[in-house]
Amino acid sequence: MGTTAREEMRNFWEKNSSSNRPLSPHVSIYKWSLPMAMSITQIPLCLYPIPGVSLFSLGALLLPEHFPHYLAQVRSLGLGPMLIFLAKFSLAVPFSYHTWNGIRHLV
Repeated sequence: MGTTAREEMRNFWEKNSSSNRPLSPHVSIYKWSLPMAMSITQIPLCLYPIPGVSLFSLGALLLPEHFPHYLAQVRSLGLGPMLIFLAKFSLAVPFSYHTWNGIRHLV
């Protein structure tokens, strides 16, 4: 009869622990390069706008008024142009970085 999955796992871990090899290479082993840094940067830049965009979308679906009402409320706050620029910039950077990194990857 064949071995069970539990026995296979036990055999796998016993073999790896007896060989005294690391399970996977550590980042410090490799020489840093531009593609490596761009790939590592890609992950957080793609993940950080997700909560804000999701909350904005959920609010647009669930709030009772139409968009011009809420746009007027934001305008009445009197936010400076620099703060508005930073908000737009923080949304544009991940999307443009993701696009250019994807094009670089395809090339």
